[in-house]
Amino acid sequence: MKAKQTTRKISLASRLITAVLLSLLIIVPIGITHADEPEFNSAQSAIDSLQQSLLHVMREGEQLNYSERVEFLTPVVNKTHDIDLIIKTILGASLWHELDTMQQNLIIETFRKLSIASYAGRFKQYNGEQFEFIEQRDLPRNQKLVRSRLNKGDGGAVNFDYVLHRPEEHWLIVNILFDGVSDLAIKRSEYRSILQREGFQSLIDMLNVKIAEAEHSE
Repeated sequence: MKAKQTTRKISLASRLITAVLLSLLIIVPIGITHADEPEFNSAQSAIDSLQQSLLHVMREGEQLNYSERVEFLTPVVNKTHDIDLIIKTILGASLWHELDTMQQNLIIETFRKLSIASYAGRFKQYNGEQFEFIEQRDLPRNQKLVRSRLNKGDGGAVNFDYVLHRPEEHWLIVNILFDGVSDLAIKRSEYRSILQREGFQSLIDMLNVKIAEAEHSE
């Protein structure tokens, strides 16, 4: 009886996670299929590239300072994340089109700096952590879900689930869920509220404060 109840609970949890993911999918155009081999053969290989880079800066934590971690991670984030689409989706089409071209470019680059700074500020010490691949799953609109787990040295674990799409030659991250919580959904609520209530410059100022906080988290 207990085994059946546990199975039902796991099945229910799986369905709930799937429902959340479907509600958070980003509507994107279908990418062009190229005959040439893509830079990342699969969504999983894109995530593996990111995670191995994060482990590298963690292992080199005593040798690399914040600026050096930023320098190392910048091309990695640019190659694995669709920063433009993420920030456009966070703001939403209506608010995005209210911004002029200079504002759009500014918030893209500021958000890019924050994304890199967040990785550089958080992944800086190594205590035996290892990333574990769980599964890769197809999602609607030609997207992929890559599920993984960060196993900590103290026995704890954090689940990292990535939603990716393939607009051109390789797979790019468009959302990350930490233990089932969507980073995109959190930022969407926070950023839109500030932009609507306080204006564009206040949003930029908030992002710059977060960048500074990441830098001084040493």
